[in-house]
Amino acid sequence: MDWLSAENVVAVGTAVLGVVASGVMVWYERRVPRRKRIGYRVQMDNPIGDDVRSGRANVRLGLFDADMDDATLVLLRVENDGSQSIDRDDYTGPEPHGLTAVFTDRTIRGVSVTQPTDIDHLMDHFTAQRGFGYEDNRLRIPRVPLNPGDYYKLLVLLSGNGDVGSEIRLRGGLRDGEVHPNRSATPDDKAPVFSLPARVFTGLLTLSVLALAGIVVFRDGNPIECEQGEVTVIGSTAFEPVISTLARQYENKCAGAEIDVETRGSEAGVAELAALADRSKGAARSVIAFSDGPLGERLGLKGKKVALSVFTLVVNDGIDLGPDGLSVQQVRDLYKGRYKRWGEVLPGADRATAELPVVLVSRSDSSGTRQVFQDRVLGGWEQAQSTSLDCRPPEGAAVTVVTRCELARTSDVLDRIAEQPGAIGYSELSVAAERKGVRTVPLDGDRADVDEIERGDSAYPYRDIEYAYTYGTAPDDSLTAGFLSYLDKESSRQVIRTQGHVPCATPVGLELCR
Repeated sequence: MDWLSAENVVAVGTAVLGVVASGVMVWYERRVPRRKRIGYRVQMDNPIGDDVRSGRANVRLGLFDADMDDATLVLLRVENDGSQSIDRDDYTGPEPHGLTAVFTDRTIRGVSVTQPTDIDHLMDHFTAQRGFGYEDNRLRIPRVPLNPGDYYKLLVLLSGNGDVGSEIRLRGGLRDGEVHPNRSATPDDKAPVFSLPARVFTGLLTLSVLALAGIVVFRDGNPIECEQGEVTVIGSTAFEPVISTLARQYENKCAGAEIDVETRGSEAGVAELAALADRSKGAARSVIAFSDGPLGERLGLKGKKVALSVFTLVVNDGIDLGPDGLSVQQVRDLYKGRYKRWGEVLPGADRATAELPVVLVSRSDSSGTRQVFQDRVLGGWEQAQSTSLDCRPPEGAAVTVVTRCELARTSDVLDRIAEQPGAIGYSELSVAAERKGVRTVPLDGDRADVDEIERGDSAYPYRDIEYAYTYGTAPDDSLTAGFLSYLDKESSRQVIRTQGHVPCATPVGLELCR
């Protein structure tokens, strides 16, 4: 299917990934609450030197003196690497102190506190009264309150037969938290605040956003197949707003592409392309004829379904037909000339409306909009013949003939209906809906509403497929093929939809255009 393009699959996939990652992260945050954390790591564990190991030395470190052989120095960093502050009462051990450092197979000879982040705040806690001290291989650490990012370092002098690098553990508990070893690339870097799941999901979300951004950039950039050359687009005036917009967009995206739009009616455009093919097949391959309805097959042209176009009857703003509008039979009787004044159509109308002459403003017989109107609403050719060049009824009280005129363009039809009391005609829906001085007309109670048609809630009959006709299959490297392919791009579908049509290259449009 056309909508299963690579860019659409990537866009949907990354969007789903982002939603799933966000959902899992929310679940994780709700099921796994943020915990208080104390992290520790050994930043140094070295022998002091041969002069100490081979003799006796007197070493003074902070609080204690010691004489020993086989001395080693350990620098232990303790920090709050979580996102919540830790108070004295958060330590859960039964002892007066908060944590215990255990040095395997070594004996503590002295300890000094060094480099706290806030000396006034932290140093007051490192006293014997608050449990600070050591015995054998165990170092008692007080209940030190730590804000997120606070740390202190303990320089510990050791002796014994334990090897340098032997295990050092920090024991203790935190309410709603944990004490754990952490690590850092360099000695004084802060340990990561976010957990591994948080970092993983953040990475997934970042990738999703970058992928979607890339799709937007490339989608808004040049089309996938950007061709050069010249193409002339002819045919439907009803579809002209879409064609002109897409032609300008393609030219702006593709240097060297020139697309001329010359719409003069669906049947005229299809006939012109067929006649050109008889004279010059090469020249015909650089022309695209858009048609309201399938007009080109009988002339041997190749058609591409582009959109479902919705049309509407319109009346002068002075005529109120109510929410049900006209029945299809009333419309047929109007165009057969059976009604000459609006009082015959609307028996309950006020006198001013009832006396208005019926004025039928039609398109020329080369119009695709007229062709669709005849096929889908009238069920045959228009029977009333043209009686006026200016679409004005004859003066005087007696009206013996229905006034009818034909105009070449949709805009001319709407202008005349807005100016002429009692006038009725037909137009492409999106253009009529924006024109002041006219009203759209429901048929058998069904409105000309694209949304209702897409939902399947309406049996509105005045609609047909918009075709793009070419002479044979356009070569892949031609501007003709490039522009036809561009019609199926997502950005083009948006233009088609904005102008009141349903793109055929969508799942719903595929069914409606079948």
